[in-house]
Amino acid sequence: MTNTFPNFADLASFIATETRADERSSLYSGAFLEHDERAKLSPVDQAEQLDMPDPDQARAAVEMVMATLFDVFRDTRLEPFAGDLAWGFVNSFHVVAKRISDREDDAAKELGDLARSFDPSEIYATQIEEAQLLCQTLQGCRDAMECMRDHAAEVYRIEAGRPYAPTRGSRVSHGVTASMIDARDFLAARGRERREQFNPEGPVVAFSGGQQWEDHDMLWKGLDSIKARVPEMVLATTAQTKGCDAIAQAWAAARGVKVILFRLDRRLGAKAAFVRNDRLLALKPVEAVVCEGSGIQMNLAQKLRQAGVPLHIVKLTQQRPAERSVRRA
Repeated sequence: MTNTFPNFADLASFIATETRADERSSLYSGAFLEHDERAKLSPVDQAEQLDMPDPDQARAAVEMVMATLFDVFRDTRLEPFAGDLAWGFVNSFHVVAKRISDREDDAAKELGDLARSFDPSEIYATQIEEAQLLCQTLQGCRDAMECMRDHAAEVYRIEAGRPYAPTRGSRVSHGVTASMIDARDFLAARGRERREQFNPEGPVVAFSGGQQWEDHDMLWKGLDSIKARVPEMVLATTAQTKGCDAIAQAWAAARGVKVILFRLDRRLGAKAAFVRNDRLLALKPVEAVVCEGSGIQMNLAQKLRQAGVPLHIVKLTQQRPAERSVRRA
């Protein structure tokens, strides 16, 4: 499908529609929360009266930067590099959010140590109050940074045609986090939040395929039919950066489906891919899709059959003839 953007207003309108502006505004309002009238950003700083940025202004700023970047380079010799620059912009949010998260972990550890060594003194009460305020402030900053990252990543996905993924590590979205009452409740709730994000619950659908594939539509329709039967599905892929796995990850990003990426453990040498297949099988998938590729896919399909997992085999010859790609603008 071809779309034409005669001016920036049309592009901004299109992106606002594609990213579900009302829903996005609600997410910003939920992420840019102030748990306390005061803020404390480091163990040595005094608490200050600092407000969060206006969520609507933050949302507009992210959208404006991403949209302008693609719009300025469109139909120029720099257009092929717009995606790389946009990825870097999204990744900047991700890196900063990770740094805040690391500081939050340190603050939570300190708060935990204080909570375990109760002292009825006034000094102790002040220390634990300040430690909790530091945790809450950093938590709020992390939530806001991740919200902006996820918004920028969604615009990147629409424009570049593939989901944003960091080069290393995970990308989790925390959403709205409730304010905490005391130190012990704060730590317990935070632990539950982390477990839920890094260990998503839901029936697993396994997916793997070769690096050469043209018919995107066929795979998207097949995955849509599985999601219709298994609406709470979690997609587990063999995490290749092109071909079938990349198409499946783009589908998951567009449909809001959580993905578990089973990357190769290079330390295992020649057997790394087969160990990866075993680890994927250990999730006990309820259904699986294997597209024709290499012996690695054949090995996975054989193991899935032996385990009695309902399996869809997609062959290269089932693809429609490759169509010439059309740029959106």
